[in-house]
Amino acid sequence: MSGSNGENNSNSNSNNPYTTGPRTFDDLLAEAEAAPTEGWDFSWFEGRATEARPSWRYAEAMARRLAGATASLDIQTGGGEVLASAATLPPLAVATEGWPANIAKATALLHPRGVAVVASPEHAPLPFADGAFDLVTSRHPVKAHFDEIARVLRPGGSYFAQHVGPASAFEVVEYFLGPQPEEVRNGRHPDLERAEAEAAGLEVVDLRAERLRMEFHDVGAVVHFLRKVVWMVPGFTVAEYRPRLRELHDRIQAEGSFVAHSTRHLFDLRKPVLSIG
Repeated sequence: MSGSNGENNSNSNSNNPYTTGPRTFDDLLAEAEAAPTEGWDFSWFEGRATEARPSWRYAEAMARRLAGATASLDIQTGGGEVLASAATLPPLAVATEGWPANIAKATALLHPRGVAVVASPEHAPLPFADGAFDLVTSRHPVKAHFDEIARVLRPGGSYFAQHVGPASAFEVVEYFLGPQPEEVRNGRHPDLERAEAEAAGLEVVDLRAERLRMEFHDVGAVVHFLRKVVWMVPGFTVAEYRPRLRELHDRIQAEGSFVAHSTRHLFDLRKPVLSIG
């Protein structure tokens, strides 16, 4: 999604058919359904949606960490776009991904940089030896398995990641699914994840959280968002939600952009060095 107020991980997209001229409801749906959804390239949203970026500028901060590492692992790398944005990579750099379409894209992007891309399901144990890495990174993992992260980190190593927070973009979710229970809204709360990380033996060096404004300028942007971020409205299809999409299109036409808010938190965790004696 097009960024504002900070880093922008998307590129301009000369193939975007959107113009400032009038587009019909059916035009917008057809464009969104035809757009590819592989990887974490959000350039299709240029001119159609915006999302403010966290003040810590994760991609840049991660690149600085990578430049000082000797062996790194990027978990759930998507299409590899964020990792590939780093100018310098460690001598040993590995990435995991579970979605086949993303695995192919990440391999094509990262292999020329010397990064090994390993197919690994999101909920499976990490296929690496204990203490293999001094840096583990991840941008927006579906679920952080802190026991596994702690296992593959060397003593003194770090987990540096940006997570999606609680009730992120829930204005969109609840528009389609209705009010969600509190346990769903708070399922990714940083306090809960902090407790999980500490239970796995990791020390919290830094934990920050921010709530950020999102704007969808047309209904096609909402459709593309839900096709790309599939866990927001599970099983979403245009056919099933067409009446609700029509109402949203009319609302945007009458009132302007549909506003939502994403939540993000930054984790900087450290595996302690055990003292002897």
